[in-house]
Amino acid sequence: MAEHPFTAEDLEALRQWDTPTICNALEFVAPSRRGHGFTVRPMVCADPKLPPICGLARTGTIRAAQPSGRPKDQDRAIRIGWYEYVERASLPTVVVLQDLDDTPGVGAFWGEVHTAVHKALGAQGCVTNGSIRDLDMLAPGFQLVAGVVNPSHAYVHMVACGQEVTIHGMHVAHEDVIHADRHGAVVIPHDVVRLIPAAIELGARKEKVILDLCKSPDFSAAKLAEAIARADDIH
Repeated sequence: MAEHPFTAEDLEALRQWDTPTICNALEFVAPSRRGHGFTVRPMVCADPKLPPICGLARTGTIRAAQPSGRPKDQDRAIRIGWYEYVERASLPTVVVLQDLDDTPGVGAFWGEVHTAVHKALGAQGCVTNGSIRDLDMLAPGFQLVAGVVNPSHAYVHMVACGQEVTIHGMHVAHEDVIHADRHGAVVIPHDVVRLIPAAIELGARKEKVILDLCKSPDFSAAKLAEAIARADDIH
């Protein structure tokens, strides 16, 4: 297993904050990533009440609009290979599954069975541009952040695993750190994972100056300009 500059506890700690807050922190510790590395289209969240998910990416691709054209035993071998790939992890994981069809989401890979299987394999959830179903029967605590909801499997089948994928503008490679919730998902560079909590605290102190003024009866545009200047001086 690869070594990482963070622990499972570091990843777990990041689950206390929502994904927009993580994105805000990245503006301080990885400013070059400000314009990319996150999903840029609306997504469907299976259970908005669940906490965010954060783990190492297990990447794969699927199709569903047409049959695979492979023998059944080959389809099964590829599926088992995918399960084995997801299982091979030293830290918590998040599945990132790209639907390659021209119209993603024709058939749902995710439902009652696959959420149970992948939870048992150690994954916290999945981010996908494809479809999900069985919304009332998903494995408890397993989060799905998806492109659409759809009732059928259609011809859904695995294509490959472990390669770079793209989900609604977010490029993800094997072992990238993914943080996701009902807002979408973001990739956290490995070298800044442990810097995120302090960056969040800094951002909160900067925002507090402005938020406190907004509650004041003396609020004005002039005082807001002063508050923005004071916030800029907080480091």
